[in-house]
Amino acid sequence: MTPALDPHSVDYSRLSPMLIVFGVAVVAVLVEAFVPAAARYRVQLWLAGGGLIASFVALLLVTRSYRVDGASTAMSGAVIIDGPTLFLQGTVLLVSLGSVALMAERRLDRVWAPLEVRTAAGRRVSIGGGTTADTGEGEGAVVDDADLPADAFTPAGATVPGSAEELIAGRAGTVTTEVYPLALFAVGGMMLFGACGDLLTMFIALEVLSLPLYLLCGLARRRRLLSQEASLKYFLLGAFSSAIFLFGTSFAYGATGTVSLAKIGASVAGESLTPVADHTLTLIAVTLIAVGLLFKVGAVPFGSWVPDVYQGAPSPVTALMASATKVAAFGALLRVLHVAFPAVERDWRPALWVVAIATMVIATLMAVTQNDIKRMLAYSSVSHVGFALVGAITLSRAGVSSTLFYVAAYAVSAFGGFALLSVVRDATGREATDLASWAGLGRRRPLVGAMMSLLLLSFAGIPITSGFIAKFAVFSAAGHDGAWTLVIVGVVCSAIAAYFYIRVIVAMFFADPPEHAPEIRVPSLLTSIPIAVSAAITLLLGVFPQWLLDLADAASTFWR
Repeated sequence: MTPALDPHSVDYSRLSPMLIVFGVAVVAVLVEAFVPAAARYRVQLWLAGGGLIASFVALLLVTRSYRVDGASTAMSGAVIIDGPTLFLQGTVLLVSLGSVALMAERRLDRVWAPLEVRTAAGRRVSIGGGTTADTGEGEGAVVDDADLPADAFTPAGATVPGSAEELIAGRAGTVTTEVYPLALFAVGGMMLFGACGDLLTMFIALEVLSLPLYLLCGLARRRRLLSQEASLKYFLLGAFSSAIFLFGTSFAYGATGTVSLAKIGASVAGESLTPVADHTLTLIAVTLIAVGLLFKVGAVPFGSWVPDVYQGAPSPVTALMASATKVAAFGALLRVLHVAFPAVERDWRPALWVVAIATMVIATLMAVTQNDIKRMLAYSSVSHVGFALVGAITLSRAGVSSTLFYVAAYAVSAFGGFALLSVVRDATGREATDLASWAGLGRRRPLVGAMMSLLLLSFAGIPITSGFIAKFAVFSAAGHDGAWTLVIVGVVCSAIAAYFYIRVIVAMFFADPPEHAPEIRVPSLLTSIPIAVSAAITLLLGVFPQWLLDLADAASTFWR
């Protein structure tokens, strides 16, 4: 059984990156309760950004300590501080910082309502010291609604997009600032998810990261019904996966008498003082636990929710889920397979081979048929899960290091790709994600076209991008392990995937723009800088990848 928590075993210094994020999230909740509405946006943005930066600084200090003292446990073994933990937490913090900045963007969508709706809602009148009223009565000047603050999130979830009620809520200064504490709780859960030393702590981390995301997915300002449908689907399927994971945990405890990953691994391998684990119960346990984790990474057939949720969620939330959530989920999957169940590799490896092949093939073929770029990138995200699984199921140090590099490189590129979608808008203010609407965009806005092309080429695995190095790394690790079937399928799927990525590039630079072409909204630095950094890192890792490859290799040893 898991021993009782010893207060002296809580290493606060090594837990500090996670404690900072959770602490700031709690403070952000108090801000929502006590700070005046007019000041919440700035306070929440500074809190969230400052908290993530402070957490990253603390992580650097913990990394320096780790290099001197080595890996350790915290909280009686419930949390493990080792190389994979630190590498994955650093990646999560970096892409989460960009996602939080994207959530704060307020320049991209200033189209509140058509003229007839604005007329029905009354004139917006400035009264006295800058306050406004929703009618034309009283003193003051009529103010244009175009200067109302607007972000990707609805000011009133029960209203219809573009309705008079929504406009009145916007005029009242209603801003959905609770997205910042929700995002911070999700990020804290992601940091903990890949660092768990036992299955119960992993289940708690799974719920902490998932519950805020269920809410965030349903808060889109545009396409409200699609967003709420995405939230409901994610919640229902997520509840099933959590239950399956917990059921697998109970079987693991029944087989070994413990929920500690290291002790489960020792019992299954027959290396502990306790009786050897029951083989049948062990297989049931690893199957159910793997299903729960494969749902979270979005593998076929457990990732059927990904296209609908990614398409319906607000783009900042989609960017967070496609990058940070996948990093955290792969960290947990790697730890379970490499620490708890390596002794039964011969039993679970064929099943995961099938999952990896199905994920690469089905997701690639589905992406080919898509005409909506956001949905195409969602299927692309699923196919990349299959490529990363090629390395994850390779029980070697090269397999771990290549998977760590892959998820880090993909997370940066995926964030940039989904973030770029948010700057292309039609006349109604919606994101123009239809492929036909992107025709000629690269010629009208070469910088946007060039950055999107770079990210798409990286997804395709074209040389001089991070995607090529990442695929080469996982395929090399799998080839050295004898998994040539996975390598061949991966290479073929990469060739097929190049078609739908290049199709977007051809449309941007070689097709004539439509009659009512969407416009590129100029974002603030909160969006411009993260997108530019994402594109720069994608190119940098394609030309000079060795520093991150070495870092991933140094961080590829799990504590047991």
